[in-house]
Amino acid sequence: MADIPVLPPPLDDRGRRTVLCALDDIAEPGGRAVRIKGRKEMFVVRWQGGVYAYVNSCPQTGVALDWQPDQFFTRDRDLLQCSMHHARFRVADGHCVAGPCAGKGLTAVRVRVEDGRVMLDE
Repeated sequence: MADIPVLPPPLDDRGRRTVLCALDDIAEPGGRAVRIKGRKEMFVVRWQGGVYAYVNSCPQTGVALDWQPDQFFTRDRDLLQCSMHHARFRVADGHCVAGPCAGKGLTAVRVRVEDGRVMLDE
């Protein structure tokens, strides 16, 4: 029987002072789901030297994108992919380039990197 992953407790919402994670906690390329009290679940990814964040919800069905905890990328690690119907999204802007929601996009979350930490920037 596989272990059921234990999610960390949601973070307190401190607005622009909210630390989502340490930058080093995310592989390059890689991602991490983040929960903040009172907000929709989001995820942060590192890709080609940039840091991007989106609401963890496919625009087609609303299902979370990660097919396993913190797994958001396609096999080639060049696009983000929906866990349900394999819609694919550009990393840099969340635009859907393939699948049933082509032309739609993920909802971006503004983040910044400060002192080696990924922080909410809204």
